[in-house]
Amino acid sequence: MFSSTFKTFASIVSTALLVSSAYAHEFTLGDIQIAHPYARATVAQQTSGGAYFGLENKGKQDDKLVKVSGTIAKSVEIHNMEMAGDVMKMREVDGIELKAGSKISMKPAGGYHIMLIGLTQPLKAGDKFPLTLQFEKAGKIEVVVHVEAASAAPMEHQH
Repeated sequence: MFSSTFKTFASIVSTALLVSSAYAHEFTLGDIQIAHPYARATVAQQTSGGAYFGLENKGKQDDKLVKVSGTIAKSVEIHNMEMAGDVMKMREVDGIELKAGSKISMKPAGGYHIMLIGLTQPLKAGDKFPLTLQFEKAGKIEVVVHVEAASAAPMEHQH
């Protein structure tokens, strides 16, 4: 009985690890860790999208994400979304400061994100595409962005 229970448990754990490793992917450039780059799937005729990931500066020196580029869109920009009274405003920023020991989490609702303007193809769940991140001190790294199914209706915002 113990043997079959243990085998079942081991099978469940190994399946869970395989599934989670398919969704959790990280990249490291010096002291900078980039966690789980992803984008949401787009709908027909949608010409822009967003990409999101976590950033962690594990070093003792401040750094800054200064540029993101890729061929998935005509323009790739670093944006920040914030509330101004009852209106959500989004604007391009010149980078994201990464203080030593700090973490930043990009999410679809508020805060920083990567804006993909003039998509060269629809973003379909299950697809992947590369983006190149340029840091002021750490340098450049290419990351793979996984396209996930859109889980919520797109939010309206103003530029």
